[in-house]
Amino acid sequence: MKTALLIILIISSLVLVAAILLSPGKAAGMSGAIAGGAESLFGKKKAKGFEGFLEKATKVSGILFMLSAFVYSII
Repeated sequence: MKTALLIILIISSLVLVAAILLSPGKAAGMSGAIAGGAESLFGKKKAKGFEGFLEKATKVSGILFMLSAFVYSII
């Protein structure tokens, strides 16, 4: 059980790091922070293609990493 959880933890951490490093930056200065926040909040800018895949991979691997780290620390 510990070995399987450790393998899941390592794989999810590697996928998380890779997804974060490969994702494009979304910062565009102060104007991008003000205007871009409203657009992403209300869904006007939908990520498609590779960017969408990286966004989903980041979310899934982050959740998997946190859950496996929590369970591993309890065991």
